[in-house]
Amino acid sequence: MKIRIKGNSIRLRLTKTEVETFGATGRYSESTQMLGGELHYALLRSEEHETLAAAWKGGLVEVYMPKAIADEWVNSDEVGFQHILPLPQGGELFLLIEKDFVCLDNTFEDQSDNYPNPNAVC
Repeated sequence: MKIRIKGNSIRLRLTKTEVETFGATGRYSESTQMLGGELHYALLRSEEHETLAAAWKGGLVEVYMPKAIADEWVNSDEVGFQHILPLPQGGELFLLIEKDFVCLDNTFEDQSDNYPNPNAVC
C-alpha cells in the first residue's frame, strides 16, 4: 500500500493482493521505519462511519472505509472513493483511496500486482 500525504490530503493506493486482503479481513496496514520510530498506516473497514474518515493515533494513521463502500470497492471495477472530511478545529482533510494501476512511464518499482492501467489501451 502506498501512502501519499500532501498538505491536508491523504491518498492510499492498494495493489490487487492488498485489496483482496482488505476485502477478506477488513484491514490492511503497513509501516515505514524512520530514524526515531516508525510511521504506521492502516485502511480499516468500518461499521461506524458513513463516509471515509481518518484518525491520528500516536504514530498511526487510520483511514476508515464504511462497510458498504468497502464491499462495493473490493467486488467491482470501481477505482476508488474520495471524501472531504471537515476537521473539528477548522479546515478540511481530503481522503482518497484507490486501486493502484500500472504506471505508463518507466519506474523502478515492481508493478506485477498492480491493476492494468485503462489508459494503456489504444
